[in-house]
Amino acid sequence: MWEVNAMENTVYIRMRHRLQVRPHDSVTLQDVAQLIAEDGLLESIKNRIVYKVTDKDQNIIILDVMRVIETLTDVIDDLNIQVIGLTQTIIEVVYKKVRVSIPFFILIWLLLFFGAALAIMNFHEDVSMQAVHQRIYKIITGKENLKPLILQIPYSIGLGLGMVLFFNHVFKKRLNEEPSPLEVEMFNYQQNLDQYVIINENKESMKRLHDH
Repeated sequence: MWEVNAMENTVYIRMRHRLQVRPHDSVTLQDVAQLIAEDGLLESIKNRIVYKVTDKDQNIIILDVMRVIETLTDVIDDLNIQVIGLTQTIIEVVYKKVRVSIPFFILIWLLLFFGAALAIMNFHEDVSMQAVHQRIYKIITGKENLKPLILQIPYSIGLGLGMVLFFNHVFKKRLNEEPSPLEVEMFNYQQNLDQYVIINENKESMKRLHDH
């Protein structure tokens, strides 16, 4: 009987890692955390507002689990709160996206296209790729050929196919479920960025407390 009563007053909270909201949105408990509780208790707490986005907020907000606990204990007495895993949620305020004009998009596409082409050509020039092809052609056929297209054309096709396989995408279509090296690097970058934001926010919070 005691275990049933204890369970009725127990809430298990696991904070989500990241959340996207719009300006002036109200963030509820179920938005920022995964919850486990008795059905009646869960229904009474899951829609509790724990944060209200205002004009003073920047695009990144760090919501600490202590804020969540404070919100719950203010409205419900004798509540047993168990926190599991993360203790902070990164709230990203998504503002209205600025539409990119077609001429600007074409300009960026051309810059990337010719920049990548020049990088590949400069690399091949540095490693004397043309001379290598000429040498391979002479070794195989015993003849001199300044433009061994029979080697250069398959090499160029293979280079393009290799880039497609490396990035694991053909336009928007993914070749398989395995993440590409670029996606892994972007994931690591986002993880490091999130960690920096959390640590920096903690330092700012401690500084504000010290100033007061």
